[in-house]
Amino acid sequence: MPLSNRERSRLTDNLVDELNGAALYDSLAAAEKDERLAEVYRRLAHVERKHADRWRKKLEDAGVHLPSFKPSWRTRTLSWIARRFGTGVILPSVQQIERVDTNKYAGQSDARDFHGDERSHSRIISMMTQMRGGFAGNEVAQLEGRHRSTGGNALRAAVLGANDGLVSNLSLVMGVAGAAMSERTILITGVAGLLAGAGSMALGEWLSVQSSRELYRHQIETEREEIENMPEEEEEELALIYQARGLPEDQSREFAASVMRNHETAVETMTREELGINPEELGGSAWEAAITSFLLFSAGAIVPVIPFIFAAGFKAVVLSVLFATLALFIVGGAITLFTGRSVLFSGGRQVLFGLIAAAMTFGIGKLFGAVMT
Repeated sequence: MPLSNRERSRLTDNLVDELNGAALYDSLAAAEKDERLAEVYRRLAHVERKHADRWRKKLEDAGVHLPSFKPSWRTRTLSWIARRFGTGVILPSVQQIERVDTNKYAGQSDARDFHGDERSHSRIISMMTQMRGGFAGNEVAQLEGRHRSTGGNALRAAVLGANDGLVSNLSLVMGVAGAAMSERTILITGVAGLLAGAGSMALGEWLSVQSSRELYRHQIETEREEIENMPEEEEEELALIYQARGLPEDQSREFAASVMRNHETAVETMTREELGINPEELGGSAWEAAITSFLLFSAGAIVPVIPFIFAAGFKAVVLSVLFATLALFIVGGAITLFTGRSVLFSGGRQVLFGLIAAAMTFGIGKLFGAVMT
């Protein structure tokens, strides 16, 4: 049966894409010095050629003459770079190509069984991009979710949350003070700013974590369906993952086969290995994140407000700036845990930026106060 121009173009594009993919992975395999990773590339190339065979047969059955294949300019360029500078240089580019191609077969009825392979390739290349040359034991443990480190991120979030509250409420309080409002008005405004800002931060954090949890659940259900409907492909993918980590091919296949024998174990393992999700945590508690965010923002925002509780007039403004300056320096010092800079530099920089923001709002308040009187 003759093909329409549109159908011929689709099949030809699919064929060329798969042949380019195979050629690129062959080049990566030839350039890769680690034989374990080279074998992974060869197997990925084999899958691409298997896909290409389907499109070639469809075209040949329809009587379409196929010219000899010539790799695209992009494939030739990436292959040359891999040979010249090593595979690690181009892996981010390969990762982007695979990410774009992940859903290319989703809407093609005669290639839906290829969709899982494309997703698998994208995830494997992503993993190899992040962890080149094998995996240390602690890296494997983190991928499996057993010893996922969250302390650094939690501390960073705590410091930045307190800093947001401190700078925003200092600026608000100084703006109102510049307008020559009474201490009671400044105090009420400061407390209102604290509650509004902390509430907004808490709501944003709750939505962020809850959305992530819902996304993770959806991904886990998708993984469950793939294991039920395409167990051989998922087993092959798991074997590739372990092989990329440094296990010999026979051990990778044996271990993958043992995992896939138990459905629930397979779902949990693939969730950890492919998606990097700990199914027991799903990114943490949304309510815990919201409450923590509320308290951290409040801890920073309350500092410039405190002097207006027991002092009045210019004295309260000066004390508020002094309290905030000390807190800003402490926050800046805490940031050195992540930047490695000196405490004096980071603390001084934080004080400078915070006071500039406060001075700007104080000046704006002064201007509006003069206009309104």
